[in-house]
Amino acid sequence: MSTLLKQLTMLNGIPANEKQVRVFMEKYAEGKAKIDHDNLGSVILCKQGSKPEPRIMVAGHMDEIGFIVTEITKEGYVKFIPAGGWWGHVVLSQQFTITCKNGREVRAVVGSKPPHILDAEEKKKVVELSDMYLDLGVANRQEAVDLGVAIGDMVTPFIESVELANPKYLLAKAFDNRIGVALALEVLDNLQHALHPNTYYGVGSVQEEVGLRGATTAAYKIEPDIGIALDVTIASDYPGGSKETELGKGPCLMVFDSSMVGHVGLREYVQKVAEEQNIPYQLSYLKRGGTDAGKMHLTRNGCPSIAICLAARYIHSHTSIIHADDYMNAVRLVTELVKRLDSKTVREITFN
Repeated sequence: MSTLLKQLTMLNGIPANEKQVRVFMEKYAEGKAKIDHDNLGSVILCKQGSKPEPRIMVAGHMDEIGFIVTEITKEGYVKFIPAGGWWGHVVLSQQFTITCKNGREVRAVVGSKPPHILDAEEKKKVVELSDMYLDLGVANRQEAVDLGVAIGDMVTPFIESVELANPKYLLAKAFDNRIGVALALEVLDNLQHALHPNTYYGVGSVQEEVGLRGATTAAYKIEPDIGIALDVTIASDYPGGSKETELGKGPCLMVFDSSMVGHVGLREYVQKVAEEQNIPYQLSYLKRGGTDAGKMHLTRNGCPSIAICLAARYIHSHTSIIHADDYMNAVRLVTELVKRLDSKTVREITFN
């Protein structure tokens, strides 16, 4: 696993609390791009090429799914609400980190009943998040407060980012969507010594997991001519899966999802470039869920947009798995697109 990807996935940042990731992006981009922001906190890295236009917006969202502390009981247990989409089955008995306002990180585990004391009806149901709690290993509320735990604190999964038995299979939390952030930064690196006939905007957007909010405000500020969202999609190569999207078979070009029907002309252009460069790719779709492209394509008077995603197993859980080759091929593909998207090409994509 690249150092960049490992560093980003080990950071903590839920919707509206992406500061760790934002600071990382700003430091990484020093001397490589002009650093700007929208008023919600999205990072906008601007690198002008040989021409100021067209404006190419490449966005990955900085936030991961997590929880927010809502209550500390008198016994010292912590109640929470979700920030992003969770399924109860993947939460029970898992370890989490509470990031306090003083910067302290407190380890905790979601409590669960042993199977020995579950009745027949309980065994049939997914436990509601509202019935769950975090166990900090303290005796009472005051001990939790003394640690710095407070209402509004961020709660994120605790797991180390590692390579698996085959080192091309990578395991981490927050691949959704530190992958997009890492890709935007890798493309910025590649453009340092490469000609590109446009202005590149590498964006780390905020609050994607709760409604694509940062992409809305960042795109309104940038007014892009082409929008590229970098994200993950569901890998269907699990036992019994459809195998429509598989790890190691290339980045996925999103045909449609619940936020956008992908721009046909742009998708066909991306396919053409991938084939010319011998970059493998897959076509993908989602019946539910969307990406930042869903807001980019609606900004101002419209912007041809596409989502380029990595197939990932077990998204919206503690543990996701991606393939290193898919990541590197996505870097190659997006870099090549930015190097080619001049005004003439963008006009043809948009109006033909």
